[in-house]
Amino acid sequence: MKKRSYAFIGMGAAFWASISIFVNGLYEAGFSALEIVFLRVLSATLIMLVYISLTNRDLFNIRFSDLYYFIGTGIFSLVFFNWCYFTTIREASVAIAAILLYTAPIFVLLMSRMVFKEKLSAIKVIALAIAVTGCALISGYFPSGGALLSSKMILIGLGSGFGYALYTIVGKAALEKYDPMTVITYTFVVASIGLLPISGMGALANASHNMGTLFYVLGLGLIPTVLGYILYTKGLHYIDASKASIIAAVEPVVATTIGISVFHEVLSIWQFAGIMMILIAVLLAQKGNDN
Repeated sequence: MKKRSYAFIGMGAAFWASISIFVNGLYEAGFSALEIVFLRVLSATLIMLVYISLTNRDLFNIRFSDLYYFIGTGIFSLVFFNWCYFTTIREASVAIAAILLYTAPIFVLLMSRMVFKEKLSAIKVIALAIAVTGCALISGYFPSGGALLSSKMILIGLGSGFGYALYTIVGKAALEKYDPMTVITYTFVVASIGLLPISGMGALANASHNMGTLFYVLGLGLIPTVLGYILYTKGLHYIDASKASIIAAVEPVVATTIGISVFHEVLSIWQFAGIMMILIAVLLAQKGNDN
């Protein structure tokens, strides 16, 4: 099952990478970053509620005392990291945002050591360093360099990596009690409720006026959200959180491929080197052990 779990995590990360296709369509339709986040989690919530209602309603059962798990995955992870990520894109650049977002494996490695007592093996540290370096190369910001960021923007950018990492940590803890489908569903439900008073009503009103917009919203909720999180969470159930975060670094590889094939972006030699480094890191993460 472990080998299949590696594939689940890689596939989940690949689905996450397709988000730019849907987000760009919604940006062109005039939606703000926070509105797009709300539409993403709301559409995913509706899809999951319908699916579970038709398949296994027992998956809705949770203890009220365990609600803090889903506040962690829904508000402190999903909503928080999306806000930080989109803010960094707007105020700095996509390249810088990508570098800071993919500090997530560092946070996962450290938190896994503290929370789950996972061993900090040499192979994990090496794979992590290779993956983070590869992400920096893919972003295009390194080695060419650029303008220095303010302390505030650095903190917000790092916040995206920290929030991204929290899903792996809190989600791993929740999986000890609940089915992956339950964890995913309540993550989306709590995130939707949290965003509704902030940007929900305006986003819903604007989205309902155009069939093309609704297509992007449904696609955003289904492909990079529901399918991505289902596959990642299922894989996370069976392997170490730190390994999962490294394998998920295939996301920028797929995102770069989409950028080239769909948006006609040019791949530099440094970006190609980054892709190779991430693939090597993924292989190391699969073969590494804690002995």
